[in-house]
Amino acid sequence: MNLSVGHTPVATHNSGESVPSELSPRPYLHPVRTLAGTEVTETLPADHRHHLGVSVTLADVSGTSFWGGRTFTREHGSVMLDNHGRQTHLSWADHAPDRTTELLSWTDREGTELLREERTLRALPLDATTWVLDLRSSLRNTSGRELGIGSPATNGRPGAGYGGVFWRAPIGDRPPSVTGPDGMSGEDALHGSSARWLALASTASHDSPWTLLFLRTGPRTDPWFLRAREYPGVCPAPAWNTRQVLPAGQTLELGLRTAVTDGSVTDHEALANAVAALV
Repeated sequence: MNLSVGHTPVATHNSGESVPSELSPRPYLHPVRTLAGTEVTETLPADHRHHLGVSVTLADVSGTSFWGGRTFTREHGSVMLDNHGRQTHLSWADHAPDRTTELLSWTDREGTELLREERTLRALPLDATTWVLDLRSSLRNTSGRELGIGSPATNGRPGAGYGGVFWRAPIGDRPPSVTGPDGMSGEDALHGSSARWLALASTASHDSPWTLLFLRTGPRTDPWFLRAREYPGVCPAPAWNTRQVLPAGQTLELGLRTAVTDGSVTDHEALANAVAALV
């Protein structure tokens, strides 16, 4: 199933049903493409098999991993545990070529539902070289008890606060360049920052150039988790360094808008403003 801008398919929705259990099966988008057809996501890469294109993930929901792979523990470091959850499609509340709204169940390894999610995706046209993916996720605690939302960072690994709406970009022969507002640049400056936006731009010599500009939506200003040198990946991290308490019946709202551009961008701030203004 594709998301399209006009008559151009730009993203493919995968159910994730065939993903191995130790990778925390979940729906994801891959490939996501520019309007000219260049792929800007990667899935099941050799360096991190649990990275699945564009997905909604949380590394620790009261002990259940919806991130996949190893879990960081204070006692033993990063180890493989039998604690992987699963996200399962329940129904479509909306389904059109340029938008979907999906209801999902997040269950632990025993099949007990912890969260019920409403996820909305929209493919928004911007100009001849750019379209925008708008992803909004509302996660309601249906477990009947208080849940704790954590990450490797909250479990003792500094700087590893990943989780939330995660975008895994393709790895190239050179790391992408990273820029932010007010002259900020580089992974070290933007990782953990609360910058209004950040942008990745490919620098690989053999591929068609692309730029991804990420902008948080909604009231949250979570710090950015960013990798560029090891692999290209981005997410606003809701459990950056502090566990989040989610009472029974309450919701966690996550949102990310991503401008997907063919080529390079000369004025990132203007692009960020244009992305923010889309309705």
